[in-house]
Amino acid sequence: MYTLRQATEADYTFIYHLHRATMKDYVAQTWGWDEAVQEVMFKERFDPGRSWIIVVDGRDVGRLSIEQRIDTLFLGNLQILPEEQGHGLGTAIIKAILARAYDAGIPVSLQVLKVNPARRLYERLGFVVSGETATHYLMHSTIAD
Repeated sequence: MYTLRQATEADYTFIYHLHRATMKDYVAQTWGWDEAVQEVMFKERFDPGRSWIIVVDGRDVGRLSIEQRIDTLFLGNLQILPEEQGHGLGTAIIKAILARAYDAGIPVSLQVLKVNPARRLYERLGFVVSGETATHYLMHSTIAD
């Protein structure tokens, strides 16, 4: 269904386009979107070594960033091009992450903007809200509790 490949510096343009396509509306609702500011912040934080490109049928369709922490597997980013959403890809990826965490005996944790409807997907897959900030819900899986 999908494969993952390590992101490289050459993926910068794709990953920024993906960020803009998937997050602009939610960032705009939360803080406002200033293209110049977003470009600078993105460039400063861009680290291809921490991201995987999601590939379907030979096409780059998304980005995944996960971080192994001492007591959790942290899902930093799961972004899928809007035209590729709604076909089960995100669910399949999250289920694979949950299985990896379950095998390690730890939960998966993440944060999601309060205005982002992805929260419903996470809840459907067993995540619960464990805290919040002014802008984000902090969530963790209940599978490995």
